[in-house]
Amino acid sequence: MFTLYTRANCPLCDEAKLMIQLVNEDIPLSYQEVDIESDDALHEKYMLMIPVLEKDNKILLYGNIGYIELVEALEN
Repeated sequence: MFTLYTRANCPLCDEAKLMIQLVNEDIPLSYQEVDIESDDALHEKYMLMIPVLEKDNKILLYGNIGYIELVEALEN
């Protein structure tokens, strides 16, 4: 299970969700979305990095998440 850290009114977050949907058509990818503004610690940790894709407490990708980067991160 992956975690996608986002916040409202974040164009990069919207783009990351779109890329996840596209990748999900070829590679099953289940994730939960977490709004960093719901938790002060998460907000402080990720506010300059979002969107952040994480698995097992390890950051896989952050910022501008593209299709190719996402596929490569899932294959590792």
